[in-house]
Amino acid sequence: MPYAIGARIDDHYEVRSVLASGGMADVYRATDCRSGADVVLKIPQVTLAGDLAAFNRYQRELEIARGLRYPGLQRLLSGPDARYMVFEYIEGQSLRGYLAQRGGRLPVEEAVDIAIQLARTLEYVHDQGIVHRDLKPENVLIDAEGHVTLTDFGIALRLASRRLTFSHLSNAVGTPDYMAPEQVRGERGDARTDVYALGCVLFELLAGQVPYPTLNADNLAAMQRKVETEPPLVRRLRPEVSPAIEAILYRALRRRPVERYQSMAEMAADLREPEAVTIPTRYAADEPPPKAPGDLPPWRTTLTILAIILLVLVAVGVLSQLTHHPAT
Repeated sequence: MPYAIGARIDDHYEVRSVLASGGMADVYRATDCRSGADVVLKIPQVTLAGDLAAFNRYQRELEIARGLRYPGLQRLLSGPDARYMVFEYIEGQSLRGYLAQRGGRLPVEEAVDIAIQLARTLEYVHDQGIVHRDLKPENVLIDAEGHVTLTDFGIALRLASRRLTFSHLSNAVGTPDYMAPEQVRGERGDARTDVYALGCVLFELLAGQVPYPTLNADNLAAMQRKVETEPPLVRRLRPEVSPAIEAILYRALRRRPVERYQSMAEMAADLREPEAVTIPTRYAADEPPPKAPGDLPPWRTTLTILAIILLVLVAVGVLSQLTHHPAT
């Protein structure tokens, strides 16, 4: 059961509030009674010990967190034998809450700045051989100065580690709205998987919705669309976005990893200097940009044109008959 407000953990952490409660862990804001500093406690569920896959994920998250030190990451404070994780407390709120306060979308310049900060942080993470795999607004904190911090490496992947599989565990991990097509297919992913997720986050910050929104609570259909169709163009939802930013987004969100930015450093460079981005005449090498919902497919357009021509010819014929055989 979750700890109550005011409860003491190991005599020196006093629970102040519950930040989150999930299937794998409960997260609390607490006070370290030895130093007086606020911290974040991430305590695994008691059932975790009986779930080998979940337990291994927790151990992997702890191992990864110990090795990461960067200004854009929440710092782990607990020691090597921690039964729970202790993180620094960051004054601010989740990007999800911030986005809701701002009406669901942000000014273009602010959205791009947040994406640049996340790209730099993820560039560092990737340089350590780690893929986050669950980038989303809920896992990003933003403070009063607009600085963002990436959190929650619960399903992160160390690229050098061998793959563990369990018969009762689905290989597809992540959050459906932000999962890359390769995650949907159950593949491990790599740095380009995080590139895709950052594209989804930036798209949402600009457009007020993710590229493939879930309709009627049908996550499966949304995931199928992102595997089978090219991404929408953000300027159809937010016309003031520049063609360069749209081109950056479209490249980040390509279905096939080989067609995306191959590193977070490449994407960050384009975001910092969008004026240097070459705007392609077609967004895809093999197909035109996706159509707006009301656009007709080419075959229907052709049939419509032929029908109009036929109607004109029939009308001309009728007029001709009337001219040569006037009514009496």
